[in-house]
Order: sequence, then C-alpha cells, then structure tokens
Amino acid sequence: QVQLVESGGGLVQAGGSLRLSCAASGRTFSGHGMGWFRQAPGKEREFVVAINWSGGSTSYADSVEGRFTISRDNAKNTVYLQMNSLKPEDTAVYYCARSKDYSGKDYQNSYDYWGQGTQVTVSS
Repeated sequence: QVQLVESGGGLVQAGGSLRLSCAASGRTFSGHGMGWFRQAPGKEREFVVAINWSGGSTSYADSVEGRFTISRDNAKNTVYLQMNSLKPEDTAVYYCARSKDYSGKDYQNSYDYWGQGTQVTVSS
C-alpha cells in the first residue's frame, strides 16, 4: 500500500507563492511518475502538472505553464509543486497522485494512488 500526504496549502494573496509537498510512504516511489491535480468548488478535478520517474520530463497544463514548477526528490520520497504568481482562479484543493508506471500523464485514470488533498486559497 502507498500513502500520499500533501502539505503546504494555505491562504495567500494574488501574486504570492506557495510550495506544496507530497510525501510518499513505501519503496515504490522512485520508479513511478507523479502528478498534481486540483478541484475547485463546483468543478471537476483537473490536471495541473506531472513528472516522470527521474524528474527529467514534465508536463504542465496551459493554465499554470510558466508559473508552477514540479520537482521531486527520490531520496526523500517527496514531490514538490512550487506555485508562483498565484491567481484567484488557482483556488482549489490540490491532490498529488502516483502514476501506474514510470511516466507522468495528464489523465486521472493513469494514476493509482491519491492523497487526501490540501486546500489552496488565493485572495484577490
């Protein structure tokens, strides 16, 4: 069993920054891609960003490209999401997820374990 625990969410003003962390338990972390998704109130959960097993390949949603950066530290079993220039429309619950294989994809069915989420609220 794999457990994913997100942290780092909170309330920030527009233009500010936050850094989310996702800590994974177990040994099966380094060989898998990881992703971040988010769900805003009244909306479906959507893809934000993904990273492959080594960190050498990343994929971003157009809405966050250039503002968000994903990274991972396999020695610490942790994936990070640095969020800069935050906008009110970034307000959502952010979830990290483990990919079923080594790559990071943009569709939810490619992920088999999910964290419980961390709230990010951006005020205008």
